[in-house]
Amino acid sequence: MAQPALKLARLHEGPEIFHTIQGEGVSMGTPSVFVRSSLCNLHCKWCDTDYTWNWIGTPWTHEKDQEPGYQKFRKEDYILEMPVNEVADRVAAYPCRQVILTGGEPLLQDSAWLAMTQCLLAKDASYRFEVETNGSLIPSEGLDKVVDQYNVSAKLSNSGNKQSLRTNAAALAFFAKSPKAWFKFVIAEESDIDEVEALIAEHQLPKQRILLMPEGRDEQTLQKRRLWLADLCRDRNYRYSDRLHIQLWGSKRGV
Repeated sequence: MAQPALKLARLHEGPEIFHTIQGEGVSMGTPSVFVRSSLCNLHCKWCDTDYTWNWIGTPWTHEKDQEPGYQKFRKEDYILEMPVNEVADRVAAYPCRQVILTGGEPLLQDSAWLAMTQCLLAKDASYRFEVETNGSLIPSEGLDKVVDQYNVSAKLSNSGNKQSLRTNAAALAFFAKSPKAWFKFVIAEESDIDEVEALIAEHQLPKQRILLMPEGRDEQTLQKRRLWLADLCRDRNYRYSDRLHIQLWGSKRGV
């Protein structure tokens, strides 16, 4: 029987699989192997992985549209299909058992991820899996059993996505009830907190598992936003998350 395949983001001539430290969220600073899938069901205007969805011929806008030389991506140049056993072998080559399934939106490829995680668990039962998701899709029962942590980055209006796309009440209810889920909101303006608190109230999100993170793809922007956001988190009892990888390496892929 043919192995299921994952559609992964292409980095140079291979898949975007890399060993680094987690730069965001409650696991920030943890050594991890990242596996980046391609494709997304949302199209955030400030997305720093726009090469997973901003294809030539699509109508989506991005903040980089104003930058000289920026253009949409040729889909065939930025997606690499790889059998799940080969993905697992690549991950297993690193001396690390913490694996981050990221994207794009990884839950678009639920069954292939389940097969890949099962391959790794067959090699070593100590593997731990985190899924980075936008919170608009519900994982299958099978995948949920092997996932140790969900990093749910539910999108606000500052993402540029319509509310009907970015907010799925059933999915948020699933994650709100899951002890595995942490919620990370990207904050660009102080007024964004009102939207966060409306979502908390409407969907009964657990405040003790919510993090606020400044939006920014460069250190200068992050520094401007982190100062007032850290104060806001202190005053309103939210966890603060920075973007450690931007501080360390800048806006680069594969780090």
